[in-house]
Amino acid sequence: MNNPLIQSIEKRRTQYALGTALPISEQETTALIEAAIRLAPSSFNSQSSRAVILYGDESREFWSIAEAALRKIVPAEAFAPTKTKIDSFAAGAGTVLFYEDQDVVKGLQEKFALYADNFPVWSEQASGMAQFAVWTALSDADVGASLQHYNPLVDAEVAARWNIPASWKLRAQMPFGSNEKPFGEKAFMDDAARFKVFGTTSAAEARVAA
Repeated sequence: MNNPLIQSIEKRRTQYALGTALPISEQETTALIEAAIRLAPSSFNSQSSRAVILYGDESREFWSIAEAALRKIVPAEAFAPTKTKIDSFAAGAGTVLFYEDQDVVKGLQEKFALYADNFPVWSEQASGMAQFAVWTALSDADVGASLQHYNPLVDAEVAARWNIPASWKLRAQMPFGSNEKPFGEKAFMDDAARFKVFGTTSAAEARVAA
């Protein structure tokens, strides 16, 4: 499909083989991440998404915290694959920590009581869209990334280490860096099992009619 946005989305892939040689500067990377989050949609324009961007030693410190936390719960004899995975994240140029500000959520619940039960759900949706926007923007700039979830295992120590506001809730982590390996083929399930379209001429019928 010859659509720039779809082409950018298609380019977004999970990259575990990360390096530190970013194709753009750290300043440009930061600006890209901030713009993607700023422009991502949120319910009631709540702008509840927050981010902490770590580079170099700061990023590696985060993954050291994650490794130490995992060592407490993963049996020593089974830890080697976990260590390899954590090392691959730490090998990148940086990490984005995605948060949702719970004070914003609570404020909306109080202001719009009718929708109170929905605001936590909508906050999670906003976070997902922010993560997707950042991931797509990074991949469009040839920066590799993956999405990880070591919360809530690391939450307390990370909050103390980087002075995170108490109302910020950690939702995901995105290690990023240079693409050190090519991507493999991505498999897709059959469209017929995934989509239903009503009230318009289907593509197959259109071809027959033509």
